Amino acid sequence: MARLLLVLGTILGLLTSAMYMASPYLERLYIFSPSELAKLSTDAIGVHGNDTAGVVAYIVDHLAAQHPSHVNLDEEWIFNNAGGAMGAMYIIHASVTEYLIVFGTAIGTEGHTGRHTADDYFHILKGEQLAYAPGKGVYAPEVYPQGSVHHLRRGDVKQYKMDKDCFALEYARGWIPPMLFFGYADSKWLVGWSAMRGEILTCAAFFSTLDFPTLWRTTAVTGREMVGNLLIGKI
Repeated sequence: MARLLLVLGTILGLLTSAMYMASPYLERLYIFSPSELAKLSTDAIGVHGNDTAGVVAYIVDHLAAQHPSHVNLDEEWIFNNAGGAMGAMYIIHASVTEYLIVFGTAIGTEGHTGRHTADDYFHILKGEQLAYAPGKGVYAPEVYPQGSVHHLRRGDVKQYKMDKDCFALEYARGWIPPMLFFGYADSKWLVGWSAMRGEILTCAAFFSTLDFPTLWRTTAVTGREMVGNLLIGKI
C-alpha cells in the first residue's frame, strides 16, 4: 500500500509540476474566448428570449460555423451529479484545455461549485443563479440573472443555487482533466485490503446514484470529444 501511495504521489507531483510550468502557454491553445461566448449568448437571448431550445440552437449553429471541426452537433443530453447538485448537460466541446457545455435543470438544484484547475464562465441563458462565498460582512447572495456571466476563478469555491428552471452556457478554460474528478464527485470507491498479504484485493466503483448508464454515457461522450480533438491537433 505504501508503494502504491508513493507511486500515485510521484505521478501527481510530476503532473502538477508539468501543469504549473505549461500554464503560461495555455493562452495559445484556446479556440474560444469569454468575450465571444458572452456576446453570442446575449445575441441568442435577444433573438429567442425564453425559448431555450432556440437559444441553444442559435449558439451551436454559430459556433459550428466558426469552429466546424471542434463542435459536437449531436445534442446528447446527459444527467450530471456533482457537488450535491443534479442537472443535465449537453457537451458541445471537450478537450484538454477547454470544455463548453449547456448545463441546467427545469426544476432547480443547489450544490458546491468545486475547486477547479480552470476558470469557469457561466453564461445564464434562462432563469437566475444565486451564489455565495463566505467572508467578513458577506450576508447576501451574488445574483446572476438571464444574460449575465458568473466567473468562477480557478481555485475559488462557492455554494450555488439555480432556482426553478435555469440553463447556462458553461465554458471552462485551463486544465480540464483534473475537473473530471468533480464530474464523478458523487461516487464512492470501495477498496478491499489484505493487511496480512499487503496487497490490494479488489477495487470497484460503487456510485451513490447507482446510475451506471449515465456514468457510461458521460465517460464515452467526454472521451470521444477529447480524443477526437486531440487527433486533429486541439489540445
